[in-house]
Amino acid sequence: MTDDASSLKPAAQRVEAAARALGLDVRVRAMGRSTRTAEEAAAACGCAVGQIVKSLVFRGKESGRPYLLLVSGGNRVNEKAVARIVGEPLQRPDAQYVRDVTGFAIGGIPPVGHDTRLATYMDRDLLGYVTVWAAAGTPECVFPVAPADLRDKAGADVIDIG
Repeated sequence: MTDDASSLKPAAQRVEAAARALGLDVRVRAMGRSTRTAEEAAAACGCAVGQIVKSLVFRGKESGRPYLLLVSGGNRVNEKAVARIVGEPLQRPDAQYVRDVTGFAIGGIPPVGHDTRLATYMDRDLLGYVTVWAAAGTPECVFPVAPADLRDKAGADVIDIG
């Protein structure tokens, strides 16, 4: 594991800078192994799967608008329930759409620092932890953060995901 900012890949450096610009005092960590899935990230971070923040991008079926869901690693999104909250049905977009709106590839999508402003919703279950771990732009970089700070700085509405 390394956390020297100068040794981080450019995508991870962008995430760290974006987080700090929002007022989040985070330090991105390159874990030296995959953190692509919630299970892999939990193993690398030495935490519970629920402490992993899955940053999932959906597209509004009617508007084409991107939505970012920050989901606890152990939870699955009930798309119909979330659609009622956002006001339109949701679609799972392809990888290119996700890259176009976030600037990051699937497997390393961070909760902040996107190319497009995203309507953001946070899984209420994340607030049950003191610290959560979020992707930092690459499939092997993460950062720890207090979930309430992440909620506030990402401008996320807290919802029940399931």
